[in-house]
Parts: sequence; structure tokens; C-alpha cells
Amino acid sequence: MKKIAVVLSGSGYLDGSEITESVSLLIALNIAGASVSCFAPDIEVPAVNHVTQQAEPTNRNVLHEAGRIARGKVESLSHLKVSDYDAIAFPGGFGAAKNLCNWAEKGSQCEVHSEVRRVVEEFHAASKPIGAICIAPVLLAKVLGHKNITITIGQDAATAAEIKKTGAQHEDCPVDDYISDRESKIVTSPAYMYDEAKPNEVFQGIFGLAHELVEWA
Repeated sequence: MKKIAVVLSGSGYLDGSEITESVSLLIALNIAGASVSCFAPDIEVPAVNHVTQQAEPTNRNVLHEAGRIARGKVESLSHLKVSDYDAIAFPGGFGAAKNLCNWAEKGSQCEVHSEVRRVVEEFHAASKPIGAICIAPVLLAKVLGHKNITITIGQDAATAAEIKKTGAQHEDCPVDDYISDRESKIVTSPAYMYDEAKPNEVFQGIFGLAHELVEWA
């Protein structure tokens, strides 16, 4: 059975991992025959009220929030060893662009969290597949763009243009599909980069991504 590491960025699309994307990924990976372990950085970040969409006065811990999705079964990202897993995947949500890096603030000039950079570089160096969903492919663009990787975030022209500044290539993709870069073993799907996407469409794209990831692993 293939073992896949999933890196979460909290819980909730405005300040963490997008929950529908995360759950879709966990289910799809299990359907594809893989076992899944969840990880998240152990850091404090500003929180957002998902009803008012306004900043909350207190911070939240990304690892603890990720536990809400992973039913408590989540480890610090610092514990993730590439030798223990066959592939890695990153769900989307603004947490990917705010907590795992600061792309939301700085775009292609962003800095990637040191542990996120480490695991991306180590999985790629080991020729182990990497999946990313929604806005999370920008992590791969920033870390691996100089290797001319190909990714998708859907068809958002401004984000695609910023991705190209990293050296990565961008391909447009509908919500219910995915883009495979077979040479780099990277697979990406846009999910809720389409604001009006339906949950079943999001799941369909992630379902394809998950099966591709497991097939390569």
C-alpha cells in the first residue's frame, strides 16, 4: 500500500486548508488504495471569522486547527521524513498562501516556510510525486519554478502571470480536471480557484489528481 503525506495549513478556506478540498483529497487517496498521514507546521497565525470574513483578535495554531480536519491524527511538519512516504500532497485554501508561504502578500517574491520548502525539495529530489490543489501549486512554483515545472491554478490570468515569474509554466485547466507534469512528477488541480465551483466538480478534479499521484508513487 502506498503511503501519502498530506500537508494541511489549518482549517477553513480563509485562513487555513479548504475543508472540501482536504476531505476530498483524503477520501480520493483512500479510494485509490493509499494510506494517508497528515502533517502541518506548528505555528501561530492570524485567524479569520468565516461568517463575517473579518480578522479575529486572537491567533490560532495551524497544527491544532489541522487536527479538526484530520480527526486529531496530525503531526508537526518537522516530523515528516521523505523516506517514510511515497508521495506528498497539498490541499488549497488561503492558508497555503498565507501560512505555508506569504504568496498572498508578496506573490512571486514570497518566502516559503522553511519546513514546507524542505519537504518539497526532498520529495522532488527523491523523484517522488507531488500533488497540489487550488492555490497550493504556487508553493511548487516558488520552490521548483527554476526547474521549469508545469502547474495549474485554473484560468486566473493574474495569478498565472505571477507564477510565470518564478520560472514555472502554467496551463489553464477546468475545475473538474487536473494537469500532469510527468517529467517532474507533479500533478495539480484548480478546485476552488473557481469561486462558483460545485463540490462534486471539485471532487472530480481531486479524484483524478489523487489517482494519478498514487499511480506514480
